Amino acid sequence: MSSQPLLQSAPGKRIALPTRVEPKVFFANERTFLSWLNFTVILGALGVGMLNFGDYAGFWSALGFIIVAVLGACYSLYTYHWRAREIRRRGQGGFDDRFGPTALMICLFFAIIVNFVLRVVYPDQNSKK
Repeated sequence: MSSQPLLQSAPGKRIALPTRVEPKVFFANERTFLSWLNFTVILGALGVGMLNFGDYAGFWSALGFIIVAVLGACYSLYTYHWRAREIRRRGQGGFDDRFGPTALMICLFFAIIVNFVLRVVYPDQNSKK
């Protein structure tokens, strides 16, 4: 038995081996996309449901929630296609996004604050249309 490695290369030369992408990586990307879409559909349904209240606060709060839901759906579609493209290219970098979910949650928090302010701080506006 020899103690030399199986693949020998010249010093300073790198050996390129093809990487194999397993199908579960594509399915994980799709599952993440569907999870984001589930969140946006629930948020959009909440916004449409708030439109049924018919008062001032309900309209503006519903508009905020619907806008955040549309932004979330656009973000999830963009992220899905970006990750799928990187997987097909066999990108070795990370597929995580630190800023997108944070920005969406800040928008959602802002929409909730608007709802709170319109309901609690200005209750006399609720009777106007």
